[in-house]
Amino acid sequence: MSLLLAAGAAVLAAAATVLAVGAGSGDGGGAGTGRAAGVVGTATATRGPMGAAPASPVLQVPVDTRAPATGPGEPVHVAVARVGISSDLERLGLDARGRLRAPRQFARAGWYAGGIRPGALGPAVIAGHVDSRTGPAVFFALREVRIGDDVAVRDTAGAVRHFVVTDVRRYPKSDFPSAAVYGPVAQPVLRLITCTGDFDRARRSYLDNLVVSAVLRVRRAG
Repeated sequence: MSLLLAAGAAVLAAAATVLAVGAGSGDGGGAGTGRAAGVVGTATATRGPMGAAPASPVLQVPVDTRAPATGPGEPVHVAVARVGISSDLERLGLDARGRLRAPRQFARAGWYAGGIRPGALGPAVIAGHVDSRTGPAVFFALREVRIGDDVAVRDTAGAVRHFVVTDVRRYPKSDFPSAAVYGPVAQPVLRLITCTGDFDRARRSYLDNLVVSAVLRVRRAG
């Protein structure tokens, strides 16, 4: 399968300026410029042939990496207990064309190590495959996530940060709203991303992306 996202360099470059981290926008517009399919009630992926392989990168355009991630430790594990997602995380780097690579393993998700760390201000990105040639992959159950679900991320220091899901949306890869997904935000946000929608046999890729957004839970005093 493919994790192609139409993310462009301008949006994430803007995020680097505002939030001290890089990324980008190929849609040439601000937040909401892409066509969204709306909030997903049941974001069911149409299963394609299991031979679909992760040959494509996660991001389709260059990512600005001039500013290093700061703040929380590097994430090493992500879990969405209600739907049974539990995965160690690999570091996702860039390919020769400056595009974020897809996770090397179907059974393990990855985080964009050149960007925001989960818990720091801004959008942290964790991506995973939906399936493989042999069956469901690490983020197959992401389609079952609902608003209010808890997402737990553990870092290298052993700290566990909990995020609450606030939004579940499905976007066509051909019109992905890069600014809305990767652009600056005024709070710690987590984006969990995988493929969904119909399967294009010619391109060996799903036509849409599923994006689950979650915000950091704030501990209340007392």
